[in-house]
Amino acid sequence: QVQLVESGGGLVQAGGSLRLSCAASGSIFSINAMGWYRQAPGKQREWVAAITSGGSTNYVDSVKGRFTISRDNAKNTVYLQMNSLKPEDTAVYYCNADVVRATWLSSGNYWGQGTQVIVSS
Repeated sequence: QVQLVESGGGLVQAGGSLRLSCAASGSIFSINAMGWYRQAPGKQREWVAAITSGGSTNYVDSVKGRFTISRDNAKNTVYLQMNSLKPEDTAVYYCNADVVRATWLSSGNYWGQGTQVIVSS
């Protein structure tokens, strides 16, 4: 089985920064794309950023220039550096990963449990 565990959320004032981490563990052969999503109260979950195994990145327009996604393949960990935070960034942030499992080299898509980010004005 594979688990994703996020950390780094919290309460921050507008204009501040937070760094989220998501570590994958378990029966992992390799990880392809990894990404971050968020869900604000009363809204649907939305994609925020993604990074390939080779390091190519993409972002939703609303966070471009403020958020940076990165990964450490040796640690099976993805990060989201969030700068210049705005109240509208308040949400539960979830990490996501496309994992090739060590067992039979089968593939699966996994989610973390979420970490709360609150940005006060």
